[in-house]
Amino acid sequence: MPRATLLPPAPRRGYGFALTPLADAMFQLLIFFMLSSSQVPYSLLTLAAGDGPGRGTAGESVQQPGSEAALWSIDAGAVVASGQRFNFDELPDLATALVAAGTDRVVLFARDSARVQDVVAVTEALAAAGVPVVNFARVGGS
Repeated sequence: MPRATLLPPAPRRGYGFALTPLADAMFQLLIFFMLSSSQVPYSLLTLAAGDGPGRGTAGESVQQPGSEAALWSIDAGAVVASGQRFNFDELPDLATALVAAGTDRVVLFARDSARVQDVVAVTEALAAAGVPVVNFARVGGS
């Protein structure tokens, strides 16, 4: 009778963890979030610059004696100033008249109906006219 030989136990098969599918999924998520996010950096928008009139040493707004402040309310596609409603195509003339009258500070109240692009359009018109100080406030909502 042949003699039985004892074989060593079969080595356990090790299962490897492949990172390629995980990396593929992460890149797909990265591309999705990059494409679905906003591409315009509105947080980098300069609202008031320099240490000119109406600006303190740390950049805070300081009301100078005799300086004028205009209050504008921004709605969707329009600005309400001095109780009158102006369309955005009238903004350059309105801002130029504001500077000519000696107003060096504008406080903008953004209503819930105002879009970010509306605020940007008003801010650009004020900057082009040379208004040195622009402040913002939000009106309505929670």
